[in-house]
Amino acid sequence: MKLPAPVKQFFDADQAPRGPAPVSAFAADASVKDEGKIHVGRREIAQWWQAAKARYQHTAEPQEVLDNEGRTIVRALVSGNFPGSPARLAFSFLLEDGRISQLEIGA
Repeated sequence: MKLPAPVKQFFDADQAPRGPAPVSAFAADASVKDEGKIHVGRREIAQWWQAAKARYQHTAEPQEVLDNEGRTIVRALVSGNFPGSPARLAFSFLLEDGRISQLEIGA
């Protein structure tokens, strides 16, 4: 499966249980929407990443990639320490200038 470079960087970093957040894949003013909360900017994104990794000890394995109205949608199998694991989630990326400008994670 061929993923755009910043999306691949995101999922590659996700494989490390305690590795650093892939903030260089994100634009400086990027946003992430996950679990009903929005995190804006690389600092908040790094904090969200570390908190989610500590809480859920999860990894996401991309299974399908789609293009939908300018967004890259990756359906991934997410396994970790949470009820219903593993779960299939959709990661909706908006890319601008070779970086992730928006990411929304949902069912």
